[in-house]
Amino acid sequence: MKDIIEKEAEKILLEGYEKYYRLAYSYMGNEADALDAVQESALKVIRECGKVKEKSYLGTWIYRIVINTCLDMLRKRKKETIGIDKADPKVQGDYNLDDPMELLQSLEEPDKTIVKLKIFEELKLSEIGEILNMNVNTVKARLYRAFKKLRVELEFHNADGKERR
Repeated sequence: MKDIIEKEAEKILLEGYEKYYRLAYSYMGNEADALDAVQESALKVIRECGKVKEKSYLGTWIYRIVINTCLDMLRKRKKETIGIDKADPKVQGDYNLDDPMELLQSLEEPDKTIVKLKIFEELKLSEIGEILNMNVNTVKARLYRAFKKLRVELEFHNADGKERR
């Protein structure tokens, strides 16, 4: 059974490489870090796939591995950049409205993950619930709350990026 799961995990990794890369890129923000995250995730999947009991769970399990790997890398990056300049506009919550990925940074986890999986990966709410081990209604509530927060952020700024309260 273990060999079957290992072969299936390898197949899913190869077939889904593009979507895992896109997901990693949405977290990491650049090609090099996204590639590192996918590579690290693939190593974890190959090393740990024997722990998965059901072959049908592999797809959602791999998504979870990619997400957690990205979050771990971002936490590590954050620890390394503790001395960040407080005058940096990104730190103060000023977002470049031309870049939706920057605006997504205003969301907390797991809301950010839910939005990314829904919008960029076009997954169903039930699939997101499986990946994040959440009830579908919880996923739906968090998604709509995140959309509302993003809408408020967008309304807070006018077309040239200045605040308009």
